[in-house]
Amino acid sequence: MKYILRLLLLSFFALVGYGYFLKNSGNSDGDKWIGIGVLILSLVLMPLFIYHRYRNKNIKDYVLKNTNQKKEKSENQ
Repeated sequence: MKYILRLLLLSFFALVGYGYFLKNSGNSDGDKWIGIGVLILSLVLMPLFIYHRYRNKNIKDYVLKNTNQKKEKSENQ
């Protein structure tokens, strides 16, 4: 999984770099390559990264519950 994430990140940078190169050369196809790179980043890489990082974690440890909170004294209200 780690190598897939690195490969996708490298492909994102390559596509965006290639797109900017084409755009600066005067070719109008550069916007298309930049867009493909951004779509890969947002629709493929980010969900895989989030899944990879939180795969073996217990989500209930990160949720704030009312039973765990200390009740504050509100003397001035």
